[in-house]
Amino acid sequence: MTTTPTTATRTDGGAVFMNGNALRDEILAELKAKIDAEGNPEICLATVLVGDDKPSQIYVKSKGKKALEAGLQSRHVGLPGDIAQADLEAEVQALVDDPTVHGILVQLPLPDGLDAEPVLDLLPPEKDVDGLNERSMGRLVRGKAGHVPCTPRGVMRLLERYGIETSGKKAVVIGRSTLVGLPQVLLLGRKGADATVTLAHSRTADLVETCKDADIIIGAAGIAHLIKAEHVKEGATVIDVGVSRTADGIVGDVDFDAVQAKAAAITPMPGGTGPMTIACLMENTYDAYHMINGTTPA
Repeated sequence: MTTTPTTATRTDGGAVFMNGNALRDEILAELKAKIDAEGNPEICLATVLVGDDKPSQIYVKSKGKKALEAGLQSRHVGLPGDIAQADLEAEVQALVDDPTVHGILVQLPLPDGLDAEPVLDLLPPEKDVDGLNERSMGRLVRGKAGHVPCTPRGVMRLLERYGIETSGKKAVVIGRSTLVGLPQVLLLGRKGADATVTLAHSRTADLVETCKDADIIIGAAGIAHLIKAEHVKEGATVIDVGVSRTADGIVGDVDFDAVQAKAAAITPMPGGTGPMTIACLMENTYDAYHMINGTTPA
């Protein structure tokens, strides 16, 4: 049975409003308290941004600000968009070799002409706080200690915070990216979460039929307003990860106004999973410090 916090607010249609901004702030405050209790060790997150893409600059700046709020150190490496592949790899390798850096995030996508894969492959699993390279993904598949990609981890934290039952429930994840969709399926289906998970995508033949019996729907296809009321059964939980930039601003995969009238719980876009991605990046960086030092978190 689904339970919700007493402080939960609701949408006009009566669905529980799953507030990612509020939960992010709670997580950052909890991290700050843990780090204070440990004597304020210097735990450093390094971000690497190539080029001058404005949305990426804003996003990276926000990550640095939230790191400081959580009691972490923040280091930023800004590189020109015309940097050579070898020079970019050398910059990242320097961070890998620096014992004062515990987590490394390379902001993606890289400018045209640069290959992200060899850059990500430089990151040891302990410092790969975005959880994106093949060693980190392999650890997730094998159930070994490592960093879970931040957005799927954030989705799981939202489900936990809002008391959404996953055990024995039917979940549909729409989208098959290595950033969100594939790790999300693994997290929902693994022991402890115990959902029965279906992976759907833009070429699924009948998406309404696939979704209509789901207890949990996670939209991560990046297709504006793909998920409408007819996809959602009464009382389902709907989480929006997709981001599309339109003339009307940023919208998600979920047609919020229509779906919130049927859902029991729903995330907004923006303000739902995006803030949780940043919160879980900070959690991963804190965990990275302890992995590297062989110590136990508070």
